[in-house]
Amino acid sequence: MRHRLSRLRLRHKPAHSKSLLRNLATSVLLYESVRTTKKRAEVVQPIIEKIITTAKTKDARNAIRAINTVVTHVNASKKVMELLKVRYAKRSSGYTRMVPLGLRQGDGAKMVELSLVDSDVATPSSEENPTMPKKPKMPKTLSKKAS
Repeated sequence: MRHRLSRLRLRHKPAHSKSLLRNLATSVLLYESVRTTKKRAEVVQPIIEKIITTAKTKDARNAIRAINTVVTHVNASKKVMELLKVRYAKRSSGYTRMVPLGLRQGDGAKMVELSLVDSDVATPSSEENPTMPKKPKMPKTLSKKAS
């Protein structure tokens, strides 16, 4: 029986889900901030947490091997080992943050910004939300000149 067994999953084929999550995790590690749907952010957040914890707890050789099974870019694994490992040395968990951005205009999906905590990248304010539609400006009325 499957009572109370739940997993964070995406509704794609397994190979597509795996590649999407690997690419999303790599982007978050490289750019420290990414805009995505809430569901994708919820699924990729534990993956990023495990990558950073692995870099902190394992020796360098085994940590790089474990990180490279998930991360798709060499610079992302270097950044984890050199920068993020030092940045989060005193923090035991909670390396990422999800900031709600509103609804996507095309399909109404809930959008969030997934970013690393203590990063230099600024989080969006509620006034300057690029994904939300802006209020249309009223056109200037043209007065007819008598000729």
